[in-house]
Amino acid sequence: MLAADEPGLVDRLLLLSYPLHPPQRPAELRTGHFPRLQIPALFVHGTRDGFGSIDEMTAALQLIPARTELLPVTGAGHELLTRRNRDELSKTVVDAFRSFAYDPAAIASRR
Repeated sequence: MLAADEPGLVDRLLLLSYPLHPPQRPAELRTGHFPRLQIPALFVHGTRDGFGSIDEMTAALQLIPARTELLPVTGAGHELLTRRNRDELSKTVVDAFRSFAYDPAAIASRR
């Protein structure tokens, strides 16, 4: 919400398990600030997260005018970690964010 109100505060956002709505209450969306986000944002979200399904997240990201990307974590809930992914999840998220954040045009314009 702060990044939506202060667009120059950060260059990119990494959101881990964004709570789209309270569990069992999909009508109570927490997306009112999404249309004001002018910062590229990478969302990492579990495919079994009770705070929003992947389909709900995909739809919600359409509200954001800046570039977005969704990294689904298969079989994970809100905590993102599972027995199967605990060894590689950190690396996967860091690699995805590095790839997402790297923008050759933006780097060239700073020179």
